[in-house]
Amino acid sequence: MHIARSLAAVLAAGALALTGCAGDDLADDTNASDDSSSSGADKGSLTIAGQNFPEATLVASMYEQLLEDAGYTVETKLVDSRDAYMPTFPGDVDIVPEYVGGIVNFLNTQANGDSAKPFEAGDGQQLADDGADLLEEAGIELLDISPATDTNAFFVTQDYSESEGVTTLSDMEGKSVVLAAAPDCEGRLDCEGGLSDEYGIDVTKVLELGYASDQTYQSVIDGESQLGETSTTDGTLESQGLVVLEDDKQIQPAQNLVPAVSAEFLAEHPDVADILNPLMAALTTENLTEMNGQMAVDRAKPEDVANEFLTAEGLVG
Repeated sequence: MHIARSLAAVLAAGALALTGCAGDDLADDTNASDDSSSSGADKGSLTIAGQNFPEATLVASMYEQLLEDAGYTVETKLVDSRDAYMPTFPGDVDIVPEYVGGIVNFLNTQANGDSAKPFEAGDGQQLADDGADLLEEAGIELLDISPATDTNAFFVTQDYSESEGVTTLSDMEGKSVVLAAAPDCEGRLDCEGGLSDEYGIDVTKVLELGYASDQTYQSVIDGESQLGETSTTDGTLESQGLVVLEDDKQIQPAQNLVPAVSAEFLAEHPDVADILNPLMAALTTENLTEMNGQMAVDRAKPEDVANEFLTAEGLVG
Protein backbone atom coordinates (compact mmCIF):
# COMPACT_ATOMS: atom_id res chain seq x y z
CA MET A 1 0.00 0.00 0.00
CA HIS A 2 0.10 0.77 -0.12
CA ILE A 3 1.04 1.89 -0.56
CA ALA A 4 3.60 3.54 -1.18
CA ARG A 5 6.82 2.23 -0.62
CA SER A 6 9.69 1.24 1.60
CA LEU A 7 13.43 1.60 1.73
CA ALA A 8 15.26 -1.49 0.65
CA ALA A 9 18.56 -2.14 -1.05
CA VAL A 10 18.44 -0.39 -4.43
CA LEU A 11 19.05 -2.83 -7.23
CA ALA A 12 22.17 -2.73 -9.33
CA ALA A 13 21.61 -0.90 -12.60
CA GLY A 14 20.69 -3.09 -15.50
CA ALA A 15 19.66 -6.12 -13.44
CA LEU A 16 16.78 -7.04 -11.20
CA ALA A 17 18.91 -8.77 -8.59
CA LEU A 18 16.45 -9.46 -5.84
CA THR A 19 17.63 -12.81 -4.56
CA GLY A 20 17.85 -11.71 -0.93
CA CYS A 21 14.16 -10.76 -0.61
CA ALA A 22 11.44 -12.92 0.85
CA GLY A 23 8.85 -14.00 -1.70
CA ASP A 24 11.44 -13.20 -4.34
CA ASP A 25 10.17 -15.44 -7.08
CA LEU A 26 6.48 -16.02 -7.22
CA ALA A 27 6.99 -17.52 -10.65
CA ASP A 28 8.51 -20.63 -9.07
CA ASP A 29 5.38 -21.11 -6.95
CA THR A 30 3.03 -20.88 -9.91
CA ASN A 31 5.19 -22.98 -12.24
CA ALA A 32 5.86 -20.34 -14.85
CA SER A 33 7.18 -21.99 -18.01
CA ASP A 34 7.06 -21.75 -21.77
CA ASP A 35 4.28 -24.33 -21.99
CA SER A 36 2.11 -22.89 -19.21
CA SER A 37 -0.15 -21.00 -21.59
CA SER A 38 -3.50 -22.59 -22.34
CA SER A 39 -3.57 -20.71 -25.62
CA GLY A 40 -0.42 -22.38 -26.91
CA ALA A 41 0.78 -19.10 -28.41
CA ASP A 42 4.31 -18.01 -27.51
CA LYS A 43 4.18 -14.24 -27.11
CA GLY A 44 7.60 -13.89 -25.53
CA SER A 45 8.84 -13.08 -22.04
CA LEU A 46 8.01 -10.33 -19.57
CA THR A 47 8.90 -9.44 -16.01
CA ILE A 48 6.48 -8.44 -13.27
CA ALA A 49 7.76 -6.76 -10.12
CA GLY A 50 5.87 -5.76 -7.02
CA GLN A 51 5.81 -5.51 -3.28
CA ASN A 52 5.95 -8.52 -1.01
CA PHE A 53 2.90 -8.25 1.22
CA PRO A 54 -0.08 -10.62 0.97
CA GLU A 55 -2.45 -8.51 -1.12
CA ALA A 56 0.28 -7.48 -3.56
CA THR A 57 1.39 -11.11 -3.83
CA LEU A 58 -2.20 -12.13 -4.59
CA VAL A 59 -2.67 -9.55 -7.34
CA ALA A 60 0.75 -10.30 -8.84
CA SER A 61 -0.27 -13.96 -9.06
CA MET A 62 -3.46 -12.94 -10.86
CA TYR A 63 -1.44 -10.95 -13.39
CA GLU A 64 0.97 -13.83 -13.83
CA GLN A 65 -1.71 -16.45 -14.38
CA LEU A 66 -3.63 -14.28 -16.85
CA LEU A 67 -0.55 -13.41 -18.87
CA GLU A 68 0.69 -17.00 -18.93
CA ASP A 69 -2.76 -18.14 -20.03
CA ALA A 70 -2.48 -15.67 -22.90
CA GLY A 71 0.87 -17.08 -24.02
CA TYR A 72 3.51 -15.03 -22.22
CA THR A 73 6.41 -16.48 -20.26
CA VAL A 74 6.38 -14.57 -17.00
CA GLU A 75 9.02 -13.98 -14.37
CA THR A 76 7.75 -12.40 -11.15
CA LYS A 77 9.98 -10.69 -8.61
CA LEU A 78 8.53 -9.47 -5.32
CA VAL A 79 10.49 -7.23 -2.98
CA ASP A 80 10.00 -5.34 0.25
CA SER A 81 9.41 -1.92 -1.22
CA ARG A 82 8.59 0.28 -4.18
CA ASP A 83 12.04 1.84 -3.80
CA ALA A 84 13.57 -1.51 -4.71
CA TYR A 85 11.88 -2.12 -8.06
CA MET A 86 11.33 1.40 -9.39
CA PRO A 87 14.98 1.91 -10.44
CA THR A 88 14.45 -0.88 -13.00
CA PHE A 89 10.95 0.10 -14.11
CA PRO A 90 10.57 0.72 -16.96
CA GLY A 91 13.52 -1.30 -18.21
CA ASP A 92 14.15 -4.73 -16.78
CA VAL A 93 10.63 -4.65 -15.35
CA ASP A 94 7.67 -4.47 -17.72
CA ILE A 95 4.56 -4.57 -15.52
CA VAL A 96 3.85 -3.72 -11.87
CA PRO A 97 0.63 -4.24 -9.89
CA GLU A 98 0.31 -0.76 -8.45
CA TYR A 99 -1.84 1.60 -6.40
CA VAL A 100 -2.66 4.93 -8.03
CA GLY A 101 -1.73 7.20 -5.15
CA GLY A 102 1.38 5.19 -4.37
CA ILE A 103 3.02 5.37 -7.77
CA VAL A 104 1.93 8.96 -8.55
CA ASN A 105 3.29 10.27 -5.27
CA PHE A 106 6.47 8.21 -5.61
CA LEU A 107 7.14 9.83 -8.99
CA ASN A 108 6.21 13.23 -7.56
CA THR A 109 8.80 12.83 -4.80
CA GLN A 110 11.41 11.61 -7.26
CA ALA A 111 10.85 14.60 -9.51
CA ASN A 112 10.33 17.30 -6.90
CA GLY A 113 12.09 16.11 -3.76
CA ASP A 114 11.00 14.67 -0.42
CA SER A 115 9.29 17.91 0.58
CA ALA A 116 7.06 17.97 -2.52
CA LYS A 117 3.39 18.50 -1.73
CA PRO A 118 1.72 15.12 -2.28
CA PHE A 119 -1.24 14.54 -4.57
CA GLU A 120 -4.17 14.13 -2.19
CA ALA A 121 -7.24 13.52 -4.35
CA GLY A 122 -9.61 10.92 -2.94
CA ASP A 123 -10.53 9.76 -6.43
CA GLY A 124 -8.25 7.36 -8.30
CA GLN A 125 -8.91 8.77 -11.78
CA GLN A 126 -8.30 12.31 -10.55
CA LEU A 127 -4.96 11.22 -9.07
CA ALA A 128 -4.00 9.54 -12.33
CA ASP A 129 -4.92 12.72 -14.24
CA ASP A 130 -2.97 14.87 -11.78
CA GLY A 131 0.09 12.66 -12.25
CA ALA A 132 -0.22 12.26 -16.03
CA ASP A 133 2.86 14.35 -16.84
CA LEU A 134 4.98 12.52 -14.27
CA LEU A 135 3.87 9.15 -15.63
CA GLU A 136 4.60 10.18 -19.21
CA GLU A 137 8.06 11.45 -18.29
CA ALA A 138 8.79 8.17 -16.53
CA GLY A 139 7.66 6.12 -19.54
CA ILE A 140 4.83 4.48 -17.62
CA GLU A 141 1.22 4.00 -18.64
CA LEU A 142 -1.62 3.10 -16.29
CA LEU A 143 -4.26 0.71 -17.60
CA ASP A 144 -7.86 0.73 -16.35
CA ILE A 145 -8.24 1.80 -12.73
CA SER A 146 -10.07 -0.73 -10.57
CA PRO A 147 -12.93 0.26 -8.26
CA ALA A 148 -11.08 -1.81 -5.65
CA THR A 149 -9.15 0.47 -3.35
CA ASP A 150 -6.87 -0.13 -0.40
CA THR A 151 -5.27 2.62 1.65
CA ASN A 152 -2.91 2.56 4.59
CA ALA A 153 -4.59 2.16 7.95
CA PHE A 154 -3.32 2.21 11.52
CA PHE A 155 -4.51 -0.08 14.27
CA VAL A 156 -4.33 -0.56 18.02
CA THR A 157 -5.54 -3.36 20.26
CA GLN A 158 -9.19 -3.31 21.22
CA ASP A 159 -8.07 -3.07 24.85
CA TYR A 160 -5.94 0.01 24.10
CA SER A 161 -8.79 1.63 22.19
CA GLU A 162 -11.17 1.15 25.08
CA SER A 163 -8.77 2.02 27.91
CA GLU A 164 -7.43 5.16 26.17
CA GLY A 165 -10.74 6.18 24.64
CA VAL A 166 -9.39 6.32 21.08
CA THR A 167 -11.33 5.48 17.94
CA THR A 168 -9.80 8.02 15.51
CA LEU A 169 -6.24 9.03 14.79
CA SER A 170 -7.07 12.51 16.11
CA ASP A 171 -7.75 10.91 19.48
CA MET A 172 -4.05 9.95 19.55
CA GLU A 173 -2.86 13.57 19.51
CA GLY A 174 -0.08 14.12 22.04
CA LYS A 175 0.30 10.44 22.85
CA SER A 176 3.76 8.85 22.66
CA VAL A 177 3.77 5.60 20.69
CA VAL A 178 6.07 3.10 19.09
CA LEU A 179 4.90 2.38 15.53
CA ALA A 180 5.31 -1.00 13.81
CA ALA A 181 5.25 -0.42 10.07
CA ALA A 182 6.80 -0.87 6.65
CA PRO A 183 10.51 -0.11 6.22
CA ASP A 184 9.84 3.14 4.35
CA CYS A 185 7.25 4.52 6.78
CA GLU A 186 9.42 7.06 8.57
CA GLY A 187 8.95 10.55 7.16
CA ARG A 188 6.27 9.55 4.64
CA LEU A 189 3.25 11.83 4.67
CA ASP A 190 0.86 8.86 4.46
CA CYS A 191 2.67 7.11 7.31
CA GLU A 192 4.89 8.33 10.18
CA GLY A 193 5.29 11.83 8.72
CA GLY A 194 1.54 12.38 8.54
CA LEU A 195 0.91 10.82 11.94
CA SER A 196 3.46 13.19 13.47
CA ASP A 197 2.80 16.39 11.51
CA GLU A 198 -0.92 16.17 10.78
CA TYR A 199 -2.16 14.31 13.84
CA GLY A 200 0.37 15.47 16.43
CA ILE A 201 1.22 11.94 17.52
CA ASP A 202 4.62 11.57 19.19
CA VAL A 203 6.09 8.61 17.31
CA THR A 204 9.13 7.82 19.43
CA LYS A 205 10.32 4.94 17.25
CA VAL A 206 9.42 3.14 14.04
CA LEU A 207 9.96 -0.61 14.13
CA GLU A 208 10.46 -1.79 10.54
CA LEU A 209 8.49 -5.00 10.93
CA GLY A 210 6.57 -4.89 7.67
CA TYR A 211 3.30 -3.76 6.17
CA ALA A 212 0.37 -5.82 7.51
CA SER A 213 2.85 -8.50 8.56
CA ASP A 214 2.54 -11.13 11.29
CA GLN A 215 5.47 -9.44 13.05
CA THR A 216 3.65 -6.09 13.05
CA TYR A 217 0.46 -7.63 14.42
CA GLN A 218 2.35 -9.47 17.14
CA SER A 219 4.36 -6.41 18.14
CA VAL A 220 1.14 -4.49 18.85
CA ILE A 221 -0.53 -7.44 20.55
CA ASP A 222 2.51 -7.93 22.81
CA GLY A 223 2.66 -4.23 23.69
CA GLU A 224 6.07 -3.71 22.09
CA SER A 225 4.31 -1.20 19.81
CA GLN A 226 1.12 0.71 20.44
CA LEU A 227 0.30 1.43 16.80
CA GLY A 228 0.65 -0.77 13.73
CA GLU A 229 0.36 -0.22 9.98
CA THR A 230 -1.97 -2.30 7.84
CA SER A 231 -4.50 -1.76 5.04
CA THR A 232 -8.19 -0.93 4.87
CA THR A 233 -8.81 -4.35 3.26
CA ASP A 234 -7.22 -6.27 6.15
CA GLY A 235 -9.65 -9.06 7.00
CA THR A 236 -7.74 -10.35 10.04
CA LEU A 237 -7.91 -7.60 12.63
CA GLU A 238 -11.11 -8.47 14.47
CA SER A 239 -10.06 -12.08 15.00
CA GLN A 240 -6.82 -10.82 16.59
CA GLY A 241 -8.47 -8.31 18.92
CA LEU A 242 -7.23 -5.36 16.85
CA VAL A 243 -9.11 -2.31 15.61
CA VAL A 244 -8.40 0.33 12.94
CA LEU A 245 -8.43 3.97 13.99
CA GLU A 246 -10.37 6.23 11.63
CA ASP A 247 -8.25 8.47 9.40
CA ASP A 248 -10.53 11.40 10.22
CA LYS A 249 -8.20 14.01 8.66
CA GLN A 250 -7.98 11.91 5.50
CA ILE A 251 -4.23 11.96 5.01
CA GLN A 252 -4.41 8.92 2.72
CA PRO A 253 -4.64 9.49 -1.05
CA ALA A 254 -6.80 7.23 -3.21
CA GLN A 255 -5.14 3.87 -3.65
CA ASN A 256 -7.17 2.15 -6.35
CA LEU A 257 -5.49 -0.90 -7.82
CA VAL A 258 -4.11 -0.37 -11.30
CA PRO A 259 -1.65 -2.09 -13.66
CA ALA A 260 1.38 0.09 -14.37
CA VAL A 261 3.04 -0.88 -17.64
CA SER A 262 6.17 0.24 -19.43
CA ALA A 263 4.93 2.49 -22.24
CA GLU A 264 7.48 0.98 -24.61
CA PHE A 265 6.47 -2.58 -23.71
CA LEU A 266 2.77 -1.74 -24.08
CA ALA A 267 3.33 -0.25 -27.52
CA GLU A 268 4.93 -3.53 -28.56
CA HIS A 269 2.35 -5.69 -26.76
CA PRO A 270 -0.99 -3.81 -26.82
CA ASP A 271 -2.89 -7.02 -26.01
CA VAL A 272 -1.66 -6.74 -22.42
CA ALA A 273 -4.35 -4.13 -21.80
CA ASP A 274 -7.04 -6.52 -23.05
CA ILE A 275 -5.66 -9.21 -20.72
CA LEU A 276 -5.45 -7.16 -17.52
CA ASN A 277 -8.29 -4.63 -17.82
CA PRO A 278 -11.07 -7.22 -17.29
CA LEU A 279 -9.40 -8.18 -14.01
CA MET A 280 -9.49 -4.56 -12.87
CA ALA A 281 -13.22 -4.43 -13.59
CA ALA A 282 -13.84 -7.66 -11.66
CA LEU A 283 -11.99 -6.63 -8.50
CA THR A 284 -13.88 -4.76 -5.79
CA THR A 285 -12.87 -3.61 -2.33
CA GLU A 286 -15.25 -6.20 -0.90
CA ASN A 287 -13.96 -9.24 -2.78
CA LEU A 288 -10.37 -8.10 -2.25
CA THR A 289 -10.98 -7.96 1.50
CA GLU A 290 -12.54 -11.42 1.39
CA MET A 291 -9.55 -12.86 -0.47
CA ASN A 292 -7.13 -11.22 1.96
CA GLY A 293 -9.03 -12.96 4.74
CA GLN A 294 -8.71 -16.33 3.00
CA MET A 295 -4.95 -15.94 2.95
CA ALA A 296 -4.53 -14.52 6.44
CA VAL A 297 -7.14 -16.45 8.41
CA ASP A 298 -7.52 -19.65 6.40
CA ARG A 299 -3.83 -19.71 5.37
CA ALA A 300 -4.75 -20.26 1.73
CA LYS A 301 -1.92 -19.83 -0.76
CA PRO A 302 -2.07 -16.61 -2.83
CA GLU A 303 -1.77 -18.49 -6.11
CA ASP A 304 -4.69 -20.76 -5.17
CA VAL A 305 -6.90 -17.86 -4.11
CA ALA A 306 -5.96 -16.04 -7.31
CA ASN A 307 -6.79 -19.01 -9.51
CA GLU A 308 -10.12 -19.63 -7.79
CA PHE A 309 -11.12 -16.00 -8.35
CA LEU A 310 -9.98 -15.89 -11.97
CA THR A 311 -11.81 -19.13 -12.73
CA ALA A 312 -15.01 -18.00 -11.01
CA GLU A 313 -14.94 -14.74 -12.99
CA GLY A 314 -14.36 -16.58 -16.25
CA LEU A 315 -11.01 -14.85 -16.80
CA VAL A 316 -9.12 -18.14 -17.20
CA GLY A 317 -10.38 -21.43 -18.58
